[in-house]
Amino acid sequence: PQGSEEAKAFVSAFLKRSMPKKKDEAIQDMLTRKAVVLEHYSKKKTKQKRKKTKGFTAKQRRDMRLFEIEPNQQRYAIFLPLHELWKQYIRDLCHGLKPDAQPHMVQGKLLKADLHGAIVTVTKSKCPSYVGITGIILQEFKHVFKIITKEDKLKVVPKLNNVFSLETDGFISYIYGSKFQLRASERSAKKFKLKGTIDL
Repeated sequence: PQGSEEAKAFVSAFLKRSMPKKKDEAIQDMLTRKAVVLEHYSKKKTKQKRKKTKGFTAKQRRDMRLFEIEPNQQRYAIFLPLHELWKQYIRDLCHGLKPDAQPHMVQGKLLKADLHGAIVTVTKSKCPSYVGITGIILQEFKHVFKIITKEDKLKVVPKLNNVFSLETDGFISYIYGSKFQLRASERSAKKFKLKGTIDL
């Protein structure tokens, strides 16, 4: 065991190493106290800034033609499995589409549902050439539907001034395009109000 003198010398040397900025008088003054507080220099941690991943702008998406369907892919048969998936999605959304289902409940669900894959028919239009167009909705934009017909033709049908019919398990619903001019993502969050009369 070390003697008291050796212990004092060790403590004094230790304090000098630990507190190089302190003078000998200050260290001796601290030794007379019961508690000794040693200085601690903590390393400042530099926070790494997270870089936000920037998506493509609308112009870049158009230039890259991300949403264009290639001519060799414009075939009705290719998208029939998509329609089957859509039918199952609507059945799950409307809890089975049972015969005793309330029409207004089903209609309310369809208003907010995703229509990609649905088979629609233009039943009324201010432009007679659109009436009778039937096909699977491939893309829904704010103002138009892109529909692939059984003749493998891609039709761009405006929502404005058109009425579309939608049949699901015997339940026929009508979409008034003039009141439907929203993007699919916006439509899912919108609250639709019941109106007395609806015109083209």
